[in-house]
Amino acid sequence: MRQLPLFHNIAGQPVLVLGEGAAALAKRRLVERAGGMVVDDVQRGVDEGARLAFVALDDAAACEAEAIRLRCAGLLVNVVDRPELCDFTTPSVLDRDPVLVAVGTGSASAGLAKQLRLRLEALLPADLGALADALHAARAAQRLRFPGGAERRAALDAALAEGGTLDPLRAGGAERVADWLAGADHAGTGEVFEFVLTSPDPDDLTLRQARLLGTADAVLTDPAVPPEILARARADAEQLAWPPADDLPGGIVVILRFAP
Repeated sequence: MRQLPLFHNIAGQPVLVLGEGAAALAKRRLVERAGGMVVDDVQRGVDEGARLAFVALDDAAACEAEAIRLRCAGLLVNVVDRPELCDFTTPSVLDRDPVLVAVGTGSASAGLAKQLRLRLEALLPADLGALADALHAARAAQRLRFPGGAERRAALDAALAEGGTLDPLRAGGAERVADWLAGADHAGTGEVFEFVLTSPDPDDLTLRQARLLGTADAVLTDPAVPPEILARARADAEQLAWPPADDLPGGIVVILRFAP
């Protein structure tokens, strides 16, 4: 790795943001979203114990001078659009509070990081954060249900795996936590989803189609379905022979037809 990815707790803490304009405003919003207190005076920030500083000044020489000054005062510094002056960079953030996914490229391409984040936005359910909160709230219940640490980790890994009861790519996971702890298994309920595709381009799959295809336990496709779309299925998904049979296996089954 070229960088060490870290998540900083700045809620209620001062963070220096120097500069005006769109770049400085974006950093202020970022700090405020994370609960930090924006400070725009260097001495005040140092006196109050700020640990992070963002510099977004128009003058290149002033940016360099401030970066040296702040670093000598013990702060970690980010100078907007000047990676050579940065102690840290800010990633493209996907927010499913309290779940955060940060995509960085080591300052190689902010555009690439953004597009990767947008793709992940389409895959991760909007209620993913609710699943995280539900699991946190159920920690005591998990210890009762699975007393041993290894047993508990194995059970949670199985539930969160692809096609598992709490598969994080399936919406509604928070509502399934109680049933999972009670011993119910939603992974093998035999859900069948059938889609008629009109485009050979996998990027034209709907959000729901892409998510189900990526979590299906078995896939059944007519011969006209392009291989590029089949590549979006799980690598270990069972490939069923066409045409559909009456006795489909359990778990999540996706049936794809192609009608251009």
